Amino acid sequence: MTELIWEGKYVNGKRQSPVRVALPFQTIETVNESAADRNRNLELFSSGRPTELRNRLIWGDKKYVLPSLLPEFAGMVNLIYIDPPFDTGADFSFSATIPAYTENEEKVSFTKEPSILEQKAYRDTWGRGLDSYVEWFHETIVILHELLNESGSIYVHLDYHVAHYAKVALDEVFGINSFQNEITWKRQTAHSDAQRYNPIHDTIFYYVKSDSAPFNHTHTPYDESYIKSHYPYTDKNGRRFGLWDMSSPNPRPKMMYTWKGYPSPPNGWRYEKPTMERLEKEERIHYPESGGKPRLKRFLDEMKGIPLQDMWTDVNPINSQAKEATGYDTQKPEALLERIIKSSSAEEDLVLDCFCGSGTAATVAEKLGRRWIACDLGRFAVHTTRKRLLSIPGVKPFAVQNLGKYERQAWQTAEFQTGGESTIEQQRLREAAYRTFILDLYHATPISGHTWMHGLKSGRLVHVGAVDAPVTISDVKAIAREAWKAASSGGAARKAAADILGWDFAFELNETARQVAAESRVDVAFKKIPREVLEKKAVEQGDVKFFELGALSVEPKQKGRELTLKLTDFVIPIDDVPEDARKAIKHWSQIIDYWAVDWDFRDDTFHNQWQSYRTRQESKIELSTKYEYEASGSYKVVVKVIDILGNDTTKTLDLQVK
Repeated sequence: MTELIWEGKYVNGKRQSPVRVALPFQTIETVNESAADRNRNLELFSSGRPTELRNRLIWGDKKYVLPSLLPEFAGMVNLIYIDPPFDTGADFSFSATIPAYTENEEKVSFTKEPSILEQKAYRDTWGRGLDSYVEWFHETIVILHELLNESGSIYVHLDYHVAHYAKVALDEVFGINSFQNEITWKRQTAHSDAQRYNPIHDTIFYYVKSDSAPFNHTHTPYDESYIKSHYPYTDKNGRRFGLWDMSSPNPRPKMMYTWKGYPSPPNGWRYEKPTMERLEKEERIHYPESGGKPRLKRFLDEMKGIPLQDMWTDVNPINSQAKEATGYDTQKPEALLERIIKSSSAEEDLVLDCFCGSGTAATVAEKLGRRWIACDLGRFAVHTTRKRLLSIPGVKPFAVQNLGKYERQAWQTAEFQTGGESTIEQQRLREAAYRTFILDLYHATPISGHTWMHGLKSGRLVHVGAVDAPVTISDVKAIAREAWKAASSGGAARKAAADILGWDFAFELNETARQVAAESRVDVAFKKIPREVLEKKAVEQGDVKFFELGALSVEPKQKGRELTLKLTDFVIPIDDVPEDARKAIKHWSQIIDYWAVDWDFRDDTFHNQWQSYRTRQESKIELSTKYEYEASGSYKVVVKVIDILGNDTTKTLDLQVK
C-alpha cells in the first residue's frame, strides 16, 4: 500500500488521531421560526424530549464543531461539499462596506483584516508548509467520513496548490475505489502569467462512501452547431428533429423481419414489430422518397441534452456586479453548487458544508429543498450567510449556534494545568491562572484581597468574568459596591472606576447596568473578552483587542396593543475601520448592517421575529418597525443590532400591554 507521510502523522511510532472533544451546542438565535413552532419546541425541551430538527448555521472552529456533530449526525449526512483554504496566500480577510448616507454620496468599501483567531487558523493550516496542511486536511476528512451516510457523497474543491496531496489523503480515508471523478471547473477566462501556462481552473474531487451512493444524471444543452448538424429538419408543427439509424448494431436474429416492404438490415432492426407499429402511429418514422431505409425521428424538444462530463466550462465565476455577489473573493457561483447538489442528493437529504464562507452551499440547499448544516470560523461569514438565507422567500426556520461556554471550559481545563490535591483546589488554581492570563493580555496588574476585583490598569479596577457564565446585573451591582469601597478607602480624591471584562453579557445589561453603577458613583466600562484568546499561540504575534460593548438606544411608543420601535442611536468602537474609511461615517446608522427583534423574549434563545438588513441591491435600512400584540400582559422585547463588521449588540425593553 502506498502511504503519504507528513511530519506529525506518527509520534513515537503511534498514529495520531484528530481531536475528538464532543461539546454541546448552544443556540444563540432562531431565525424565521413561527410562534407555534417555538412553543412546540419549548414544550419538547422542557419535557426532556428531543426538539425538532432545524437547519443549523454554526460559528466555530471545525476542530471542535465536527466532533461535536458526531453524537447526533454520525452516518446521517447525505452530501458534503467543502471548499477549504487551498491557496498559501489565503488570509481570511473580507470586504466590508460603509453605505452612503445620502443619495449623492458613494459607498466606501475597505478590507477587514483577519482576526487573531483567523490568523491562528491560517498558521495551523500552513505553519509547517505542506506538512501541516496535509495533517490539517487529513484530520478533517477523517471526521467527515464518519459523518457521511453509507450511501453519501463528498465533493472537495481545491486548486493546483494542494490538489494532488489532498487526493492521496482522500484515497487513504475513503479508499481508492471510492474515487469517482476529478472534475475540472474553468473558473476564469484567460490571463497572462510570465514563463508558464496560465492556471484558469479548479479541481473538484468526487468520492462516494459506497456503491449505493445515488447519482442523478445531469445534462447540458446542445450547442448551436450540434443542433444545426444533428437536428436540421422541421415538421409541420415547427418541431425540430433529426434522423437516426434504426438498424441493430449487433446481430439479432429475432429482429430480422420485413417492414413496410423494406428488408431487414444485416443485423436486424433495432426495435420489435409492436414498437415499430407504435412509432409508425406516432409519426416518428421517416421514409425516404428514393433509396435508403426508414429512419427514426428524434425531436429536439424531447432530448435532455448532453450527459454532463468531468470538464465544466459552462459555469461562470462570480463577478463584482453579479446579483449573488457578497464581497467574498472565494465565493463560488450558485450554479456550481446547484449542479453538485442535484447530482448527488434528493429533497430532504442533509447537506453539510464546514467551510461555508459566504453561504453558497447552504443557500442552494435551502432553495432545492434539502436540509443543511453550515459552519465557519469567521463571525462575518456566519453573518453574511444568515442575511443571504433570509433573502430566500419562505426560508425554513434555522438556528444560529456556537459551542459557547463549553468550548471555553474545555480550553480552560486543557490550557491551565494545576497541581492541586483536591478537585476543588485544582479548579481554584485553574481559575486563578486563567484570570492572570486574561489580565496579562489586557495589560493589567493582578491584585489580591478582593472578591470581585482581579486587577488594576491605569487607575481602574478590573474584573475578569468567568468562562462559563455571562456578566449579569447582580454581578455589576456587586462589582460597583466593591469598586466604590476600594476607592473610598483610598481617599476622597480617588475616583471609583472599573473595567468589566466578560465573554458574554446578559441581554438586559447595557445602559441599565451603567445606570446601576452610576447610582453607586462608579464609572464602569464593559469590555468583551475576544474569542481569539482561546489559543495562547494566537496572541504571541500581536496584542488582543478588548472592544467596549456597543451602546444602542431604542425609542418605544405604545398605542393600545401596537408597539413602534425606533433606533435613535448606536455607538461602537470603530478601531477596526481604517482611518480613511471612517471619514465616510457621517451618521451612526451607517455602521448598522442588520437588526432584528424578538417581540416576546422568554429568557431562553433570541428568536428573530422581524429583521431589516442591507443588501448589495438595496443599501438602505429601515430604522423603525411596528408590531401588534394579540393579548395583554407583560412582555420582554429584545433588539439585536449587527454592525458592518459582524459584531452584535443587544437592547432589552420591558413592556406592559393592556
